[in-house]
Amino acid sequence: MLGALAMMHTASGETIRLSDAGNLRLADYEFARPATDKSAAGSPLSVAGRPYEHGVGTQLETTIFVAINGATRFNALVGVDDTTPPDKAVIFEVQADGRTLWSSGEMHAGMPPAKIEVDVSGAKELRLLTLDASHALSQAHADWVDAVFDYSGAAPEIIPFVPEDEATYVLTPAPGAAPRINGPRVFGVRPGHPFLFTIPATGERPMRFFVVGLPSGLNVDEASGRITGTINTPGTYEVTLRAGNSHGAVEAPLRIEVGERIALTPALGWNSWNCWAGAVDQDKILRSARAMASSGLINHGWSYINIDDTWQGARDPATHALQPNEKFPDMKALADEVHALGLKLGIYSTPWITSYAHYAGGSADNPQGTWTKPERPRREDPKPWTIGTYSFATADARQWAEWGIDYLKYDWNPNEVPETAEMASALRISGRDIVYSLSNSTPFENIRDISHLANSWRTTGDIRDYWGSVLHIGFSQDRWRPYAGPGHWNDPDMLVVGWVGWGPKLHATRLTPSEQYTHITLWSLLSAPLLIGCDLERLDDFTLNLLTNDEVLAVNQDPRGEEAAQVVNDGRRQVWARTLEDGSRAIGLFNLSRTPDTISVTWDQLGLDGPQLVRDLWRQKDLGVEATGYSVELPRHGAALIRVRPAPTPGKP
Repeated sequence: MLGALAMMHTASGETIRLSDAGNLRLADYEFARPATDKSAAGSPLSVAGRPYEHGVGTQLETTIFVAINGATRFNALVGVDDTTPPDKAVIFEVQADGRTLWSSGEMHAGMPPAKIEVDVSGAKELRLLTLDASHALSQAHADWVDAVFDYSGAAPEIIPFVPEDEATYVLTPAPGAAPRINGPRVFGVRPGHPFLFTIPATGERPMRFFVVGLPSGLNVDEASGRITGTINTPGTYEVTLRAGNSHGAVEAPLRIEVGERIALTPALGWNSWNCWAGAVDQDKILRSARAMASSGLINHGWSYINIDDTWQGARDPATHALQPNEKFPDMKALADEVHALGLKLGIYSTPWITSYAHYAGGSADNPQGTWTKPERPRREDPKPWTIGTYSFATADARQWAEWGIDYLKYDWNPNEVPETAEMASALRISGRDIVYSLSNSTPFENIRDISHLANSWRTTGDIRDYWGSVLHIGFSQDRWRPYAGPGHWNDPDMLVVGWVGWGPKLHATRLTPSEQYTHITLWSLLSAPLLIGCDLERLDDFTLNLLTNDEVLAVNQDPRGEEAAQVVNDGRRQVWARTLEDGSRAIGLFNLSRTPDTISVTWDQLGLDGPQLVRDLWRQKDLGVEATGYSVELPRHGAALIRVRPAPTPGKP
């Protein structure tokens, strides 16, 4: 509803301020949401030294979408907020139905505001843009002050942003009929704990699997490639995986490390939240597991099926262990069915009495808990949702192990060391290897201690399926790099590709195809856990192709476990690189601009000597020898991923 102060009468009708025309959170923005009557920095609006009472403050690369309805004119003053350094350049634009009605040219802090008076009558959609005039990846603050619409009849209304219209393009060739073994080359397990590893292999079925050098206690199913059993003796076991069909045979090495380290490569799997949220149930989880198998994702190393929040019910009065609610009638049977597919099952919990979705599992006064959703405590309460002196960690971890759980998402904010250590100890003595993943927004000041306790930890808040979220989260990971390595991974949150929606109503991701290639490229370079968040039963050809490039996934799963570093930061032209176990380099080139651009890197910038052999990993194609570096033309928000190794010297083997 429009407040009384939001509407003003004019001779030709009524007037409404831009800030009162709807929810500014619906805008498309890179870093900061548009703000009402203040700058994006939170300070009073101020342009060229003059304060303004009313307006909308934005950062660069923000677009506000408005359904024009009965609007006839749009009037505003625009300028760079005084909080912005003078070297940052901003361009303001007003577009209607794809036409540019007005553009400011370059503007800097200290310049007087420019005046907008445009006729919008007859148009359907208006876009108000603040654009980066350079490649600085600037967070300059740009203000729309005294911004108003004249209208007659229906008032204009801010609407959700419309993704850029970009044709889908597939880069990766389909796997051939001959067998190929994919997935990790190292696997960790603790002595005496259940072992499950499905050999990921593409190629025509039926296929037969064998393992040379399999340690005592393990067996391989020749038809499925599933390796199961237990290994009691610590040590490192070098085995050879073999797969064959009517088109040939292939082999690949696997190093099995039996000791205290697990999760030696980042998890590859799926999580229910970004798809089903509170609508998750046992049937959806089982259907998702079957879809991971039937779609062929399992043949590329994808293995975890993770239940997120809202599965919780009462606690067992005898053990105090958290039990599932009516949506999950038999958790043990579910785990058995998932394992029978060659996959693994994950679960969600918190150290609080209630979860983020208000689901409870008991308290110090009432260990049995309740099946109802309690009221959420106030945020200002110290340590909300605390459990007092009563701990459920040991009971819950033991129950999860009995069900057959393989992965725990442990969710609270801020992640603190005592609670992290408590659950780490409980999981270790549960009798089962359970990957321990912390969520969300781990305090950086705690990371030195937490990195020795958990297998992964969220470095950010929740990701969303728009470019600004991927950009802000993905390209801000460099400071976390020293803490990543085999068994311990930085987690910039789940993948937002395919059909997502955080509940029963789903929509196709609002990322363009180029933005999705950037998303997967960067997350692979970062050695991040790759957790799909979409409906696995609605995988289209593009999304499936995006998630099954084995050369890209091999970068993510490389046994060295080194997280990529930023080696070129030319604003919106960036290059990130990492060294792989065999000494080659994986290099991502990124165009963060809204227009096509050429991105380059020299071998000197990477510390490489001499000519290099270059391979395009997305296209799985050798590009030949480059003497001094590599350049590529990329679309807006696009990426390339190459692998380079020294070119052979003529006359030498």
